[in-house]
Amino acid sequence: MTSARFGVVVDRSSEGDGTGAPIGMYVLRDEEDGHHYSFSYTDIVTEGFRTIRIGERVRFHLAELPAWRAEFVIRLDQPDPAAYYP
Repeated sequence: MTSARFGVVVDRSSEGDGTGAPIGMYVLRDEEDGHHYSFSYTDIVTEGFRTIRIGERVRFHLAELPAWRAEFVIRLDQPDPAAYYP
């Protein structure tokens, strides 16, 4: 496994077909080298609902193959629940 890297989520799209629903795909930009890597919602390490917002900072590792893939993505900017549940 590669060492941990840091980045920002810059894009989201729906691709493929989960069981009758689209699969969330994301793109992040590495803060160190500026390269872009993609990952799916299944690569997000969390308990509960796996989601991420554009603009959030993340920690991640690079997959062995394919080289453009991020894995073990951890959210660093957790939103305040009060903003969503008044």
